[in-house]
Amino acid sequence: MTNHKDHGPEKGDKTNDKPKDRRVVVEFDRAERAAAAAAAPPSPEDDSMDTRASAPDTQKPAAGVAPVIDPATADLLEQIGRLKSDKDDLVRTMVQRQADFENYRKRIERERQEESRRGVGRMIEDLIPVLDAFDLALKAHDSPDYDEHRKGLELIYRQLWESLTKHGLERIAAAGKTFDPHFHQAIERVETSDHPDGAILEVFQEGYLYHGRVLRPSIVRVAVN
Repeated sequence: MTNHKDHGPEKGDKTNDKPKDRRVVVEFDRAERAAAAAAAPPSPEDDSMDTRASAPDTQKPAAGVAPVIDPATADLLEQIGRLKSDKDDLVRTMVQRQADFENYRKRIERERQEESRRGVGRMIEDLIPVLDAFDLALKAHDSPDYDEHRKGLELIYRQLWESLTKHGLERIAAAGKTFDPHFHQAIERVETSDHPDGAILEVFQEGYLYHGRVLRPSIVRVAVN
């Protein structure tokens, strides 16, 4: 009976066993490293790279490139522009209306004053004959018997004259002046060499001004050379 002993692998098979064992070890190392990498937490560098990759681009647009505006913002900006334009128009209108009203107020005030002055002027013009009557009455009675009456007439005349001058009445200066056709009316010309040409020799009737306007010219006698 023959006994077969298990002597294990022969020496000639050593070259075949070693490469197989090396492949197994390499494959085991790769699998172990992959599992370890999967189980390990991510490193800060990886996080920063992921963050940079996922972070939105918040950089400002380059110079010369118009920013993108959404429709809602564009509509709001348009409404703001319209409101500002309306406000400017209202301000201009208000300023113009205020200026027009101020001019209107001044014009109405000026017209009112002129109308009042014309009314007073017509009244004073009607009172001029009364002044003439006082002048004639004061010149007519030179007798001492009328001194008391003359004083009363002079007092009334002075009060009347002061009241009229407060409203703008003036007497035209004529006696001793040179004839001026704007203020004097000559009804007689006397040839004489004793006085310069155009000199007023006598005043027949006083003339009057009202606020610089001639109500009645002075009636005078004028020298002619």
